[in-house]
Amino acid sequence: MGDFKPAEALTRRRRATLAGARAATLQPMNGRSEAAYQSLVTADISLDGGQKKRDYSLETTRAKSKTKRRNDMSDMLSSCHKTQESLLSSASGYKNYRGVLNWCVVMLVLSNARLFLENLLRYGILVDPIQVISLFLNDPYSWPAACLVIVSNVFILVALYTERQLSKGSFSELVGFLVHCINMAVMLTFPAAVVLLVPSMTSVGGLFVLGTYTVLLLKLYSYKDVNLWCRELSTIKAKKLSRSLSCPSEQHFYEGERKVCYPGNLTLRDMYYFVLAPTLCYELNFPRSPKIRMSFLLRRLFEMLFFIQLLVGLTQQWMIPIIQSSMKPLEDMDLSRMTERLLRLAVPNHLLWLMFFYSFFHSSMNFTAELLRFGDRQFYKDWWNSESVTYFWQNWNIPVHKWCLRHFYKPLLRRGVSKMLSQSAVFFLSAFFHEYLVSVPLRMFRFWAFMGMMAQLPLAWFVGRFLRGNYGNAAVWISIIIGQPFAVLMYVHDYYVIHYRQEGD
Repeated sequence: MGDFKPAEALTRRRRATLAGARAATLQPMNGRSEAAYQSLVTADISLDGGQKKRDYSLETTRAKSKTKRRNDMSDMLSSCHKTQESLLSSASGYKNYRGVLNWCVVMLVLSNARLFLENLLRYGILVDPIQVISLFLNDPYSWPAACLVIVSNVFILVALYTERQLSKGSFSELVGFLVHCINMAVMLTFPAAVVLLVPSMTSVGGLFVLGTYTVLLLKLYSYKDVNLWCRELSTIKAKKLSRSLSCPSEQHFYEGERKVCYPGNLTLRDMYYFVLAPTLCYELNFPRSPKIRMSFLLRRLFEMLFFIQLLVGLTQQWMIPIIQSSMKPLEDMDLSRMTERLLRLAVPNHLLWLMFFYSFFHSSMNFTAELLRFGDRQFYKDWWNSESVTYFWQNWNIPVHKWCLRHFYKPLLRRGVSKMLSQSAVFFLSAFFHEYLVSVPLRMFRFWAFMGMMAQLPLAWFVGRFLRGNYGNAAVWISIIIGQPFAVLMYVHDYYVIHYRQEGD
């Protein structure tokens, strides 16, 4: 152990020498303070740290580039194919055809623009607003259509008076039933007789009057039924009238509104609200909207006025020339030219029908509902997606469908009538009113509308049994597009033969 002592002493002397040298370097030199030297030492240390960071960043970048190169090589070597279906195949499940729909709209606009330009070049401008007035008035001093509309108030008051007497027990149920039947029978026959016998009544004026009386007839029938149900349930002391909503839940009303129970509903105010409301089914308490939205009301009013002008203009400019040019092929029974005229008429007729649907079922009925704060605005459903004829008739005119279901179809089922026979009865009733609204104003009975409606029964059976999905929807569209112009041509031909050929002879 003693051999190592000189070596250890030498090591201690060297360490002492190095420490003294370091201490000497830290002493003030040339007037500089010790703090200045300390800052220099700190700067050297920070430079060393920055160098280390740059070295680490460079190494990280190199590692990332290597990883990216490795991933790129993996992507190039990986498979670019997998098992999948083409988008237009039904098995692909692809359903976003918005671009195709836009293309169809563009093509439709362009093709009809060409037809419209061709029509202008061939016939010139045929639109005549003054001529529209003559469709409603033959004699400016005779207004039979307006007089008939005013007279309809008599039938309304008779129905209200009868219900009041029934509620007080002054009329028996049998007497009330007979009075209602006579009242509605006169409503059906009286305006038809006036339209047929008064020479100054035009076809358009007659259609307007008969349409008004038909709507009023269905409303008063519903009014009679609901009040009868109220009396029946009050007789057995029912606390809740679910079928007519005589005492509905709070969700139908807003703060401050008064709920009505039978016989408090038998007032002029209640009756005329129902007469003007866009519905055929009576309730003692209708759902109400909180307020009238003026912007919504004005938009619907603008749409009504715009579409009325557009319907009149397109009918004069587009429909009438095609119908007039179709008379000769119909007289000669030229099948090929008749088919060509039918297809030419199908496009404008269908566009006008779509415009009428929007202007009446959306614009007009929403305008009336907003004005009266009528809450139920479901006037139609998605009939354009109909995959069966039955679905179309159930959803394109909801007010009529509700009336038929509530006051005709279900009562027949409760009386033991089969479902198929009840459906046939509904179509028969609809066929009768279609023929009533067409033949009486035209003053001729050819039953084309009646047969067209009754033909819906076998068509509904065929489409429901053999066609599904898109094929069923296409069949429904074809029946709408082709069926209506066919009936139009038949009636126009018969009207022309009766009125113009006989005058020529």
